[in-house]
Amino acid sequence: MLDAATYTPRLKTHFRETIRPAMKEEFGYKNDMQIPRLEKIVLNIGAGAEAVRDSKKAKTAADDLTTIAGQKAVITKAKKSIAGFRVREGMPLGAKVTLRGDRMYEFFDRLVTVALPRVRDFRGVSGKSFDGRGNYAMGIKEHIVFPEIEFDKVDEVWGIDVIICTTAATDAEAKALLKHFNMPFNS
Repeated sequence: MLDAATYTPRLKTHFRETIRPAMKEEFGYKNDMQIPRLEKIVLNIGAGAEAVRDSKKAKTAADDLTTIAGQKAVITKAKKSIAGFRVREGMPLGAKVTLRGDRMYEFFDRLVTVALPRVRDFRGVSGKSFDGRGNYAMGIKEHIVFPEIEFDKVDEVWGIDVIICTTAATDAEAKALLKHFNMPFNS
């Protein structure tokens, strides 16, 4: 059994020992606090039309997201009523979870080394999905690529939005940071 007090995630150690000095040299930072780092990872499942028909679907999505993230997911609710979509204000529509610290590094490690290679016809992730402020967003069509999800017990396949927030000032710095973390960019 690992001691929680002395355990540090593999990627966190890799960041401190290898990536930080490489980024400092590559971009010529004068201060260690200028070096970009991962700030948080936000995971989101939008149950959408299924949740409108059956309110238990949002709970199922939250349970699956909790299993994947290792942290309790929050059920997201509609902010406004939209008659055309049969949505009422306060109706549960999905789930989200925000990961920081050690859990964030553990999830990112599993995402890059286990989940993404299991995606069907995977040729890398787009290098253009940055927002201009150093944050990266991507979508995974099937949540069953994560090994924590038992395929036999899944009644609904969800898509997951993964947003990786960094402290980088520009997209180029953020892309370099994620490349150092072995993010499989295709361009």
